[in-house]
Amino acid sequence: MNMDMALDLGRQTLLTAAAVCAPIIGFAVVVGLVVAVLQALTQVNEMALTFAPKLLALVLGLALLSGWMLQKLVFFTQMIINDLPRAAG
Repeated sequence: MNMDMALDLGRQTLLTAAAVCAPIIGFAVVVGLVVAVLQALTQVNEMALTFAPKLLALVLGLALLSGWMLQKLVFFTQMIINDLPRAAG
């Protein structure tokens, strides 16, 4: 495996990781902003009010997007396995 192949593999790994994680992080950010605005409007600063909605949003996001995430990871794994002969040779 030469340096170009290693750099390409690293780039593909980071892009795949970012693509798989981004929707879940997006759910948490949106819910966090909504909860923060609601807390600012009502002046209720309870820590459980920030944690519980984010947790529910993450669970819902994982339930909705787990198939897509698994598909992305399987495609990435197949790409690596298919490139093994080229890397060894």
